[in-house]
Amino acid sequence: MPGRLLTRLRRKTRAWARRRQGADTDPIILSGRRIYILPTAFGTAFAFMVFAMFLGAMNYANNLALGLTFTLGALGLTAMHYCHRNLASLSIASAACEPVFAGEMARFRIALENTAPLARHELTVSNDFNSAEPVRIDPASRAVLQIGLPAQHRGLLPLDHFEVSTRHPFGLFRAWVYLHMDLKCIVYPRPAPRGLVPPPFETDTGGAQDSTRGDADFAGLRSFHPGDSPSRIAWKVYAREQGLQVKLYAGTAVTSHMFDWESLPALGTEARLSQLCRWIEDAHASGRAFGLKLPGVQIAPNIGPAHRQRCLTALALFDADEARP
Repeated sequence: MPGRLLTRLRRKTRAWARRRQGADTDPIILSGRRIYILPTAFGTAFAFMVFAMFLGAMNYANNLALGLTFTLGALGLTAMHYCHRNLASLSIASAACEPVFAGEMARFRIALENTAPLARHELTVSNDFNSAEPVRIDPASRAVLQIGLPAQHRGLLPLDHFEVSTRHPFGLFRAWVYLHMDLKCIVYPRPAPRGLVPPPFETDTGGAQDSTRGDADFAGLRSFHPGDSPSRIAWKVYAREQGLQVKLYAGTAVTSHMFDWESLPALGTEARLSQLCRWIEDAHASGRAFGLKLPGVQIAPNIGPAHRQRCLTALALFDADEARP
């Protein structure tokens, strides 16, 4: 019961902060007026201890005890000031969020940049599901932290809110800020289990062949991409300091698949998308060229990571405006 009450209180507090602050820009520099600060459990115990020491020192008129009490009280007030200053004027921006499949954990990356001449300590980013490890950021430096959010359905997964907080120094106070940026992660459909055979392949010559296969006529050079075979690298061109180039060959007959939405009439919408996702993943893993046909969308056969991402993104955003369960 106390946990539920605390969760409801946090939600209402975030809703109030959202109405008060509105949506945040990306990037944003934190102003001191939007930073909230409260004592931690340890800080509350520390305050009660100092108050008890003050009553005892007054009762016995002990100047040494009074001096120690005021020193500890001043230490607590100084810690509160430094805890608040640790967040003030911090620059916060979003970083890239890699697409994931439905059922996985989306990892949102948040960049914290320190433009102040002093280091910032024990900064962390959190949401309702997890929090990043606290980090120290030196002057004129930045750090990128990750927070997770379960991706249950395909489409665009928004990060509704997150917090940036600190307990530095001494852990007596916790200062934090609520942020509501327009951050989204693309969620691909969950690949269906293997078993259903893809539609018959088509023969294609030229354009979409894998440059790591075939020994036909030399067709030219292109820039090197991660994953290209070392055997296709033009080492003589590289030796002439003309950059890392890959040799292309034309005229080689290759096979390519066209994964068609209409080829799965017995399946529902999500089941079709999952099966198409499975075929795309298998074709990409084996190096075969493939294309995609959806209602209103047609992607020509090709290969490579960029082509795979384009096709999976088309599946993820298919009927994106339709209501979802």
